[in-house]
Amino acid sequence: MTRAPGPVSALQAALTAEHAAVYGYGVVGAHLAGGRQDRATSDWVAHQQARDTLEAMLQARGATPVAAAVAYRLPVQVRNPAQAASLAVLLEERITTAYLGLVAVDTPAVRTLGAQQVQASALRAAYWRGSTVAFPGLPASALATRRRSGS
Repeated sequence: MTRAPGPVSALQAALTAEHAAVYGYGVVGAHLAGGRQDRATSDWVAHQQARDTLEAMLQARGATPVAAAVAYRLPVQVRNPAQAASLAVLLEERITTAYLGLVAVDTPAVRTLGAQQVQASALRAAYWRGSTVAFPGLPASALATRRRSGS
């Protein structure tokens, strides 16, 4: 039986993802204009606020929040608005996955934050993707049916 992560390690993992999202949305917004740039700015601010919340929760538990990196390697090249939107989708998918780790923690306040942030990031990803997915934050491989031997 695998134990769920403790609240501090789960909060640190979510914070690491938020640091990357804040950085990534700076790149996203730089390649957009008009309403889409406004949306990227709004999402950037939402990730800053989430980062600040996670840092406060960690400090309240006596933990030192993980620091942001100076720079991050982007998972996709961004040279135009379509690539910027693709990066936003990837950032939100990674955030969703990180917050699923909080949902597994046995501390009610941490679980609640995780559930709220999974929902928020799934909605942001749907905006940038243009559609929703059945199980945000889970890779398609997690949903594949495995055949049993002898079946």
